[in-house]
Amino acid sequence: MNRLLRHTAVFCGVLVLALLARATWLQFVEAGDLAENPHNRRTAIAEFAQPLGDIVVGGSPVTGSRPQPGSDLAHKRVYRNGPMYAPVTGYLSPTQGATLLEGVHRDLLNGADSRLLQGPLDTLAGKRPSGGDVVTTIDPAAQRAAYRGLADLKAKGAVVALEPATGRILALASAPSYDPSDFAGISDADAEAFRKLADDKDKPLNNRALRETYPPGSTFKILTAAAALEHGTIADIDRPTRVPAPYRLPQSTTEIGNVVPDSQCDGVSLRTAMQWSCNNVFLDTAWRTGAKKMRETAEKFGFNTEHFVPVRATASSYPGRLDAPQTALTGMGQGSLTSTPLQMAMVTAALANDGVVMKPQLVDELRGPGLKVLEKAVPEVHGRAVSETTAAKVRQMMEHTVTHGTADKVRIDGVTVGGKPGTAQHGADVRDERPYAWFVAYAEQPDGSSPVAVAVFVDPEDMDISRSDIAGGRLGAPIAKAVIQAVLDR
Repeated sequence: MNRLLRHTAVFCGVLVLALLARATWLQFVEAGDLAENPHNRRTAIAEFAQPLGDIVVGGSPVTGSRPQPGSDLAHKRVYRNGPMYAPVTGYLSPTQGATLLEGVHRDLLNGADSRLLQGPLDTLAGKRPSGGDVVTTIDPAAQRAAYRGLADLKAKGAVVALEPATGRILALASAPSYDPSDFAGISDADAEAFRKLADDKDKPLNNRALRETYPPGSTFKILTAAAALEHGTIADIDRPTRVPAPYRLPQSTTEIGNVVPDSQCDGVSLRTAMQWSCNNVFLDTAWRTGAKKMRETAEKFGFNTEHFVPVRATASSYPGRLDAPQTALTGMGQGSLTSTPLQMAMVTAALANDGVVMKPQLVDELRGPGLKVLEKAVPEVHGRAVSETTAAKVRQMMEHTVTHGTADKVRIDGVTVGGKPGTAQHGADVRDERPYAWFVAYAEQPDGSSPVAVAVFVDPEDMDISRSDIAGGRLGAPIAKAVIQAVLDR
């Protein structure tokens, strides 16, 4: 073989090896990235070639798949009671992607999860099995009560209800909401529907229950009380505190009064302070407990930690390096303190569960075809926040607040209910911003167990209501009561 032929053969061999190397690289290294590329039409065609698995609430699917004759995407995702369940399901769209449970369990729902393969022949043939189902912990009656309560107010807001002993999420509502069916396709109308939602000033796509944080206002006083009792700042909830009203912040000339007459809060006990939501007592209590111990207790309840339910929930914040007046302000749920509605539901549930915080769970089980259980949720303990004794004392005060104080609108005949309303100032100039309204509550059975704890958040920005009528007991308590009653009726 002459020299030219040898060089040509070597060059061609190198080209063949390069092609093989590139094909191998694409197939085994970049395959995942290429499959997930939103511009890869084949991925979408494969995903929607068959009906998707469903997200299930109360034994019935709240999602479905509709055939699309004439389209290369054979099926389109549809939703039942879309706006009510959108904060749970999220959305699935070939063009906009997937969020919440639709996103977290996308592979299971579309059949790509390896656990769905029936055998080695399916693997060799590249056959895509039928999608599996995601069974949620949501109680449909509680979810309906939560969503309708917010919708009837025509307010922005959120509701979270938990089962204290297990952490199961019984209701997860956010308002205003949206219907994921409106943009689940690939048409220009679908794209325009999503654009309008994304540009809406009321932000209906935001999940206010899990992803938005707000100052919790006076609902945080239940945690302040728990921290003070746990660390020995206060031992007797009925002993007069002798804290004056109005209260001058430490190292400051600023005085803070109360909604009720200051004379009603002057020097009162912790129980009476909870009953009438006396700012002076809780400001002083947080300051005397100290920023380090307050933050330590808040973190035991779940603050400063992202929670995965399995959807990611934004971390609520009890900041570090607070000075004396800032520490005092956290005692009444103000200052730089922020919380998600989920977090305040966790605090309330922990107190109802003898001080033990359970990890919140939105999914009960994952199922394959033929109702085969692939994964079953097991209750997990996040940790102990406070002792049983401390939790019991805080519950005594919350129950007293329902029977004789500002939380009376959540009272249910024949049922022990503990509650705490809150009003939270916010914004650069609190005089110009309408305050937020909060309400937290739990119900207790005769055997001492608690079937439900709930947190309600209402932003009355666009409501036709006077500023003086904005209060957690007035706006949030009826919603909390309806959710609790729905769970009890179950």
